[in-house]
Amino acid sequence: MALVLTEEQDLLKQTAREFVQEKSPVAELRRLRDSVDATGFDGGLWKEMAELGWASVIYPEEFGGMDLGTMELGQIFEECGRTLVAQPLLSTVVLAGGCVLAGGNETQKKDVLTAVAGGERLLALALQEGPHYDPLAVTLQAEEAGGGYRLTGSKTFVLDGHVAEQLVVVARTSGSAGDRDGLTLFLVDAGASGVSVTRTLTVDGRNSANIDFAGVEVERSAVIGEVDAGADVLEPALDRATALLAAEMLGTASEAFDRALEYLKTREQFGVVIGSFQGLKHRAADMFVELELSKSIVLEALTAIDAGAPDASALVSCAKARCNDTLFQVGNEAVQMFGGIGVTDEEEIGFFMKRARVLQFTLGNSSFHRDRFAALEGF
Repeated sequence: MALVLTEEQDLLKQTAREFVQEKSPVAELRRLRDSVDATGFDGGLWKEMAELGWASVIYPEEFGGMDLGTMELGQIFEECGRTLVAQPLLSTVVLAGGCVLAGGNETQKKDVLTAVAGGERLLALALQEGPHYDPLAVTLQAEEAGGGYRLTGSKTFVLDGHVAEQLVVVARTSGSAGDRDGLTLFLVDAGASGVSVTRTLTVDGRNSANIDFAGVEVERSAVIGEVDAGADVLEPALDRATALLAAEMLGTASEAFDRALEYLKTREQFGVVIGSFQGLKHRAADMFVELELSKSIVLEALTAIDAGAPDASALVSCAKARCNDTLFQVGNEAVQMFGGIGVTDEEEIGFFMKRARVLQFTLGNSSFHRDRFAALEGF
């Protein structure tokens, strides 16, 4: 695989960088956090992103999309990671919208994807149930009732679940927690009777929600894909989302490194810039190497998804595990290089370390993805 961007992809990347640096710098995340904004993001900015086509990059033209690839959307995610942009791009477009794209019928796609592409509807994927990410450990029950289904159970860490107008709910229609077979996806209105949403705030100032389903009744037409075969829809959507999240993590780590490097070149101690100290040079070199390795595997994972490569899932897990470790290292080192001011709220570098902590566990930590990689490779 050629691990380089085309001219068009590079132009998209540069355009995205200019937009987010102007419209959504790190100071915007600080503003949203300090004001305890009701939505956790700027609705006007989301509309602008949709007008630029960011909410429709991976959707077909017939649903208002641009019919481009994961690689193109990955460049946008990477630049959003650089300024810690708080927007429902992952939750709405890639996670929940990706499930509709992968398994929805024509009616569902036309209704949902067209609205998402225009920035007119927010979605969320209700998947996780425990403290740790495990997409097959689903116990929320979906029982047949009155020609439809009744959903009973709870979900945790639903990204942007507090603002979603519709939820893609992963439920169990047969089997036991941990079984791949027996999962079914449902499209549920967030305002439906029996749905209870509790907003939660993460350490990085972003948003998720805990959602309870107390006998929520849905029609059979709410099923996305086939009953008991929801994993066939869920897994490719999660792979794409995980690869894009890795791209965002690459952007976050790259920006933290750039800021630390600039600080090493300008901060003086004992009459010289601290970047002249051999110990700090070695640590900066280590970060650079890890970033280059991460960049290569992220590009390969994005390319594999677009190509439908048989090893795409393994490459995605490899990319997420690598970026988890790299962002952890770079986030920690950057704060330490800034010294005491690095751990104060006044200095923005601390925002990157906090974001790193959340991203490490979103869609699977390193242990989860190393285990998954090993299993996919037959170990």
